[in-house]
This record gives sequence, structure tokens and C-alpha cells, in this order.
Amino acid sequence: MENISEEKIDHPLVEFWQQFSKNKGAIFGLAIIVIFTLIALLAPLIAPHSPTAIDPEFLRVSPAFSEGGTSKYFFGTDDVGRDLLSRLIHGAQISMLIGFFVVIISCAIGTFLGLISGYYGGWVDRLIMRFIDILMAFPSILLAIVVVSVMGPGISNAIIAVAIVAIPGFTRIVRGSVLAEKKKQYVMASKTFGASSFRIMFFEILPNCMAPLIVQASLGFSDGILNAAALGFLGLGAQAPTPEWGIMLADARPFIESSPWMVTLPGLCILFAVLGFNLFGDGLRDALDPRLKR
Repeated sequence: MENISEEKIDHPLVEFWQQFSKNKGAIFGLAIIVIFTLIALLAPLIAPHSPTAIDPEFLRVSPAFSEGGTSKYFFGTDDVGRDLLSRLIHGAQISMLIGFFVVIISCAIGTFLGLISGYYGGWVDRLIMRFIDILMAFPSILLAIVVVSVMGPGISNAIIAVAIVAIPGFTRIVRGSVLAEKKKQYVMASKTFGASSFRIMFFEILPNCMAPLIVQASLGFSDGILNAAALGFLGLGAQAPTPEWGIMLADARPFIESSPWMVTLPGLCILFAVLGFNLFGDGLRDALDPRLKR
């Protein structure tokens, strides 16, 4: 009986998790994302009050853990008597949905443009990249403001505007990956066997571009939340009485000195949501890029 040495062969997901878990910041970011996702999914169940219900007897009540607070409203109320905790919880649901749809739209369009540009090259590449350069010539929030101003305020239009702003990032990353991949032997072999350009782009090249695309999607999620909140703060995104974090900041601006919790709480929610996705994206980059593995 021959002795066969057993070699431990790690599954790619196991290897990825081992590398990812070395980054404590990434783990912290993942924990934040999980918490906000659970809050968003369970918002109707865990919110103690309706986010739009008004209690005229409790106007600008302090949080329960400070002087003048009440246990009925743990995080206090706003200037019209709405429960801040309930509005923050439902605001997480809105912000996560905005980030999700922004990433889906911008990733789909950006990936398609990047594939076409990198694969065909020539005048197609020049035309697409000049369009991307025009989009990148404007500051992201300014371009989003212009788009929303043309289309009109609202959550759906804000999502479209922020998605347009995010398209160049996905396009440039996919194009760069395609330029590197299309010179490799497996692409040459596919062409030799008569595979169509569509099959080569979407079934051969695209799967090998997923690592940088996943990282960009994670970072794009945080940008989507931040830009949507900025549009809401300017009155161009979600409209009152929608419990969106940007609107809550705008409504609380006149009371920043007398009722600081009205500004601090939604600001902290935006801070932690953006921080979580940025830390998670950095961890994904370190784990998926073999050049950064230590």
C-alpha cells in the first residue's frame, strides 16, 4: 500500500477569507455593513414609531440619555415632533437602497462601455473615452446637481444622477482590465475556435475582470450614499417628509446650536455607513489583488 502524502488544498473562498480577515479594518467595515443591512431589512419591525408621525407635545426633545429626555423617544425628536430613532432606522433603508441601485446601474453601464472600449479599440475606444473624460471633467457632486436640476428633484432622479457620476470609474477600470486580458492566450484560442466577440467579451474576459470590479462596486456604494445625502441636503434628492439622512441634516441646520443631536445623529449615520464601505473596499482590494498579498 503506497503512502500518499495529503496536501491541503484550500478552496478559493477559504483562501480569500484568510487573506481578508488579516485586515482588521476590513472586518470592522464588514461588521458595520452587516449592521446597517440588518437595520434596513428590519426597519418596519424595529422602528418604535412611524417615521412621519408627529407628536406636537414633544418638540425637539433631548435624547433619553441626556437632561430633559424621555424614554418614549430614545434619540429625541425633531422640530415637528417626529421620532429621530425611527427616522434614522428608515433612513438606513433608503440610503442602502439608493447605494444598491446606484451601483447596479453604474456598474452595468460602465462595465458595458469598458468592455466595448477595451475590446474593439480604435475609434470606438476614442469616442467612449472622450465621453468619459467629459464626465470626469466636472466635480462629481456638481455634475449630479446639474442632472437633477434638469430632471427634477426626487429619489429616483437622484439615483440616476449619482449613477451617471459613478459610470466613469467603472468604465476606466474595466477598460484597463480588458486591455490586459485580450492579449492573453485564452482569448487568442477563443478567436481561433471561432467564438463570437460577444462570447469572448462577456464569457471569457469579463469573469477575469471581476476582482477590480467588485472592489469598485464596494467603494461606489459609499459614494452613492454620500452623494445622495448631499443632494438631499441641498433639497434636490429625496423630498420631505421622507426620512432620508440628507434631508434630516438640512431640516436640523437651523437648530445646530440649540438642538445639536438633530444634526449629530444623522451625520454619524452617514459617517459610519461611508466608513464601513470604504474599509470593506480596501480589504477586498488587498485580498483580491495578488500583488498586494503579504
